[in-house]
Amino acid sequence: MTASELQHTVPEVRSAKNRRFDKLARRSRYSGILVYIALGILALVYIYPFLISIANSFKLDPDAAANPISLIPQTFSTEALQRLFEADFPTWFKNSAIVTVVVTSGRVFFNSLAGYALSRLRFPGRGLVFALLIAVMSVPSVVLLIPKFLVINELGMYDTYAGMTIPLLADAAGIFIMKNFFESIPASVEEAARIDGAGVFRRFWSVVLPMARPALVTIFILSFQGSWNEMSHMIISTQSPELFTLTKGVAQLASGALSAGTQYPIKLAAATIMTIPVAVLFFIFQKKIMNSSDGAVKE
Repeated sequence: MTASELQHTVPEVRSAKNRRFDKLARRSRYSGILVYIALGILALVYIYPFLISIANSFKLDPDAAANPISLIPQTFSTEALQRLFEADFPTWFKNSAIVTVVVTSGRVFFNSLAGYALSRLRFPGRGLVFALLIAVMSVPSVVLLIPKFLVINELGMYDTYAGMTIPLLADAAGIFIMKNFFESIPASVEEAARIDGAGVFRRFWSVVLPMARPALVTIFILSFQGSWNEMSHMIISTQSPELFTLTKGVAQLASGALSAGTQYPIKLAAATIMTIPVAVLFFIFQKKIMNSSDGAVKE
């Protein structure tokens, strides 16, 4: 091949490579656009019911009954919110807040203690305790409702705050999560504290627990959500209206406790307000849920 032919061939090869690269780039860009469109449609499907709840909260009852899935109220009104707060809604919110604070605090503490004991301490029956823990996780919660009611009633805790909170202060799933996370922390990190004479609780509290922040955040969020949305336990532990939580009160609204009419605005306003604390919590801590790289120590 002569020099002149080589000079003509090289630009043609480069041009062909550039065309192939541009074609692949366009194909990748189009694929990315299609993926984002599909994700946008999927997100809309999930968020649309929540948008309907918000929109109906600011409608009048006839408008909500005639156009239940419309996102634009014919007449913007806060009547449903006013009626809601004039009723028992503040009492329900207060009871839910009390239960959530007590149960979340208890689960973070007791689940951590139990998880540390199962992962670090060697005691007779340790394997049996863990097997029973797994067995409890496999039992549907509805099966335990009647036994829980009988125990609460026999202990004199029925229709009290104690009956609403004490049975929920620990849960098998939380203990399982904490046990697995503690086992991922090398035992060598406790050696210095052990040599200095620190006891078991001191090593747990001052050395291991600060390293378990990702698991603690996860337990905190799951416990907050679970106790805030808990309904089955509240049904079997209370009967007085002044002890109703949001879940029980809103369920009463949805079952027709407001007399005639659909009453969509007040029902959906209650449901919307009820979801706000959990949504805010997930938004704040979404990047910290079980980030197992935090606090990791290499041996």
